Amino acid sequence: MVSLYDGGVYLVNGSTLIPEGEPAKVEAMTGKAADKETAKKGTIAYSILEAHNTGADMEHLKLRFDAMASHDITFVGIVQTAKASGMEKFPIPYVLTNCHNTLCAVGGTINEDDHMFGLSAAKKYGGIYVPPHIAVIHQYMREMMAGCGKMILGSDSHTRYGALGTMAVGEGGGELVKQLLCDTYDVAYPGVVAIYLDGKPNPGVGPQDIALAIIGAVFKNGYVKNKVMEFVGPGIASMDTDFRNGVDVMTTETTCLTSIWKTDEDTRTYLAMHGRGDDYKELNPADVAYYEGCVYVDLSTIKPMIALPFHPSNTYEIDELNANLSDILREVEKEGEKISGGKAGFTLTDKIKDGKLLVQQGIIAGCAGGNYTNVIQAANALRGKNCGCDEFSLAVYPSSQPVFADLVKKGAVSDLMAAGAIIRTAFCGPCFGAGDTPCNNGLSIRHTTRNFPNREGSKPGNGQMAAVALMDARSIAATAANGGILTSAEGMECFGKVPAYEFDRTSYDHRVYFGFEKGDNKAELIYGPNIKDWPEMSPLADNILLKVCSRIMDAVTTTDELIPSGETSSYRSNPLGLAEFTLSRRDPEYVSRTKEVDKLEKARVAGKDPLSLNPELEDVFAQIRTIPGNESVKVMDTEIGSMVYAVKPGDGSAREQAASCQRVIGGLANICKEFATKRYRSNVMNWGMLPFQMEGDPEFQVGDYIYIPGIRKVLDGDLKNIKAYVLGSQIKELTLFITDMTPEEREIVKAGCLINYNRNRAKA
Repeated sequence: MVSLYDGGVYLVNGSTLIPEGEPAKVEAMTGKAADKETAKKGTIAYSILEAHNTGADMEHLKLRFDAMASHDITFVGIVQTAKASGMEKFPIPYVLTNCHNTLCAVGGTINEDDHMFGLSAAKKYGGIYVPPHIAVIHQYMREMMAGCGKMILGSDSHTRYGALGTMAVGEGGGELVKQLLCDTYDVAYPGVVAIYLDGKPNPGVGPQDIALAIIGAVFKNGYVKNKVMEFVGPGIASMDTDFRNGVDVMTTETTCLTSIWKTDEDTRTYLAMHGRGDDYKELNPADVAYYEGCVYVDLSTIKPMIALPFHPSNTYEIDELNANLSDILREVEKEGEKISGGKAGFTLTDKIKDGKLLVQQGIIAGCAGGNYTNVIQAANALRGKNCGCDEFSLAVYPSSQPVFADLVKKGAVSDLMAAGAIIRTAFCGPCFGAGDTPCNNGLSIRHTTRNFPNREGSKPGNGQMAAVALMDARSIAATAANGGILTSAEGMECFGKVPAYEFDRTSYDHRVYFGFEKGDNKAELIYGPNIKDWPEMSPLADNILLKVCSRIMDAVTTTDELIPSGETSSYRSNPLGLAEFTLSRRDPEYVSRTKEVDKLEKARVAGKDPLSLNPELEDVFAQIRTIPGNESVKVMDTEIGSMVYAVKPGDGSAREQAASCQRVIGGLANICKEFATKRYRSNVMNWGMLPFQMEGDPEFQVGDYIYIPGIRKVLDGDLKNIKAYVLGSQIKELTLFITDMTPEEREIVKAGCLINYNRNRAKA
C-alpha cells in the first residue's frame, strides 16, 4: 500500500507521523508546542543544504558541491563550454566515465575520440577518468565518491546517491560548468517530502517493485515535483544498502529534485567495505521534523510490479495485468498508435498466447538493475533452469567490474550463462536505446531506468517500433525461467540469503586515471574530427520576433522527443551535427523551419537587412508598427528566432542538448503551460532561451509570428503579465509570464548564453 497525506506532517522521534492539523499530539509526545518553522530545519535535507549553502539566507540557496560526474555523451560539451569560459583546472573532484558510447560502434572513430578527449582533459585539468566497460557512472560514484552529508552534481538525470547519505542532483551541463568556474548552483529552498517506509519487502519483491509503486502514486499528480524525497521510517532497516540504492536511483522518475535517506550501521558497513569508512556519519531527522507531505509505503504490501509502455508511471501489479491482459494492453496499443503517427505498427494483444503474455526480450542492466544483489537474485531464480530456444532472450550487464568480478567468484555468472543468459560488461546503452534493441513489434522487459518511446532503439519514422516495460530483475528472471511468459517472482522459493558482497578495487587501480589535483595546464587536449566548438550566439536584442516552428499538444514532451537518444548520442560533441536531429522523431519538419529563421538572424547580426532575405517580413514589421508604442521599431533592433510550444516539456533526461540543439539552429524561446522539470528549464536559460509560460491553449499555429517588445526591460521586472502579440490577419494580444529567475539567470539570457555571460564577466 502506498498512500499520500493531504497536507504536511510532523515526524516525531523518527518514527511517529502526526498530521500538521493535530499539533496537540506533537506537544503531548514532546512536552513542547509544535513549531513548524523550527521543525522544517529538523529534516536531514536542511542540514546538508545548510552546510553547502554559500548564500546569505536559506530561502535562496547558492550551493557548492563536493564532487561531480559526467559520462561520455556529456563531458565533452561541458569541458568545451568551461574552457571557452576561462576554466584553468577542475576545482573539485570531477569523474569522467565512459559508459554511454562504450561500444564505439557508431560513426567510425568518433566515440573513441570522445574518450581520448576525456582522458586528455583529466590530465590537463586534474580529473578522474574511468575507461569504457569499467563501470556505469552511478555505480562508480556509489563505490568511490558518495558519502554521508555530501552533495554531488552530475550531468545525468539519474544522479542519485541518497541511500548513501549523499544529496545528489542531476542537471544539464551548464550547471556543472558553473561549478567548474567556482560559481554556485542557485535554487530556491525546495520543499521536503517524507517517504515513510514501514514493514519489510516480501521474498521475490525487489527494489524496482518498490520504486515503481511509489512512482505510480506520485508522478501524475506532481506530489514530489522539484522537491526533496527524504526516506525515513523503520522499513529502511529491512533492506540492505545495495537494495536501497536500487530504489533510490528511480526517484528521478518522480520528477523530484533529489533524495536523501536516514543512515544506519548497514550504510557504515557499505562504505567501510569500499574503503571509505571515514565517509560515514549517522544522518537522522531531528526529534521533531516537519515535511510538506508524506508518502506512506507499507513494504509488506508491495507486490511484483510492471510499468507498461510508455512511461515508468504506467504501473500495474503483474498479477493485475495478467488477470486483465486484453483490456490493459489495448490501451497501450492506442498510445502506441499516437506515438508512431501511423508510421509503424505496434501491437501487444497479439502476444497473448493461451491467455498469457509472451515477451521477446529481458534485460537486467545499468545503475538500477546491474547491482550485485539484483544479479545474484536473478541467478538464484535461474539456477538449473533455462531461457528456452525460442524468441525470448536475456542479457545481463553487471554495473561495474568489481561487481562483475565478485559475481564470477560467487558462481552467479556461470549459473546465468548455463541458463542461456548473455553476460555483458558495464554499459548504459539499454537504458537509452543504444544496446540490445529488440525485434520490430517486440516487447522487452527491463530492469533499467526508463521506458519512454524509442528508448529501446526503435525508429517509428522508418517503420520500426518496439517498446519496453520496466520490471524487477527477480520477475525478469522468473519470466526467463518460464520461457518468456510474463511471470511474477512472487511465490518462487529461491530468494534466500544473498552471499555477502566482497568489493575489490583492483580493476579500478589498474585502469582508472586518478588525476585530481594533478593537472598539467600545459598538456594538450586531444580532438577528433567530430569534436567541434560551440558556435557563436548573439546577445538578446531589445525586441524579439518569434516564429512558431513547432506546436506540440501532447500532455508531456520528453527530452527524448526534443532530441532523440540512441545513435544520435555519437554526435553530441558536434553541436551543429547533433542539432540536425532536433525533434526528428516528433516533428521532422522542425529543423528545416528553424534553420530558415536562423538565416534571418545571422543576417541581422552581420549587419544585413533580414527583409532582403524574406519579403514576408515587410508585412510583419508593418503590422508591428501599428501596435501602440512600436511605431518606430527598427528591424535591426529586433532579434529574430524560432520558438517551440509544448504543453509540458522536459520530462526525463538532464541532457542539455535538448535545449542547446534548439539554440544553435535559431531557437530563442520555449512557450509552455509548465516545465516538466527544473533541469530542462535551467538548460533553456543557460543556453540563452526565454522560458515563457502561458495560461490556456495556444491560439497561434506553426508559421505564425509572435512579437514581444522591450524584452530586456521585461527581464529587469517582475516577469508577470508580459505582453506579446500574435501577428496574422489581425493582431491578437497574448499574455505570457516567466516564473522566478535568479539575477544571474536573467543576465545569462540577456548575454545570449552561459558562455557569453562568462566571457563578459572576464572582460569586466
